[in-house]
Amino acid sequence: MRVYGGLKPQDWSHWGQFTTFKSNAPDLLRRQLRTDQVIYCSPLVDPYQPAEETQRLMPQILDELCARPPKIFTIQTRGPLILRDLDKLIELSRCTSLRVSFSVTTNREEIRKLYEPHCAAISQRIETVRSLRDAGIQTFATLAPLLPCDPEELAALALDATYSDIIVDPLHIRVSKPRGATTREAAFAISRRHEFSGWLEPEFQAEVIARIGRKVAEAGRRFARGTEGFGWLAQ
Repeated sequence: MRVYGGLKPQDWSHWGQFTTFKSNAPDLLRRQLRTDQVIYCSPLVDPYQPAEETQRLMPQILDELCARPPKIFTIQTRGPLILRDLDKLIELSRCTSLRVSFSVTTNREEIRKLYEPHCAAISQRIETVRSLRDAGIQTFATLAPLLPCDPEELAALALDATYSDIIVDPLHIRVSKPRGATTREAAFAISRRHEFSGWLEPEFQAEVIARIGRKVAEAGRRFARGTEGFGWLAQ
């Protein structure tokens, strides 16, 4: 994305402190929409970042999608701002397969404050998931990136808030993900400082994920890690 995002080398030293956006996104979308498309707004392009509160691009984008609905439209976000557009999302869900994948990273608020100090509280995220679910939106509680947590309690929280299957993805490390996005050094530093480095070890991650998986299986739901789980959102 360094080339395709149009970012300069110095931008990467300030990653997470700025947002770039296309002010003509609704117009671009109108030209490219087709009825056979599967559109997945991945975490890299979370449309409900704080800047959206003032830029208000999503209401226009949702109007374009309602006018010419694709086959599937999926939003990955961790922003409760999505509820601002609930009426439009309900309208869109009537004419396409709409999925919302909402990121819930831990059940421990003190951990959220360490790793995600500018993101919404876990309780607020869970209430957002419930509101989407109760409005009839197919909503996934996606446990990603998986932060230090009580695995069974986090799984129970996700199961209680949704009717859908559960997706999980740990903090990425190069040894297990040779290509693509990976965990930034800041997260490694936080983990070392607070003695959570084990959460970045493949064997430890596998055991935590297995514990979550057992809890999900007991509830009769499907469970998948990483690419397989995210693939469900486009089916």
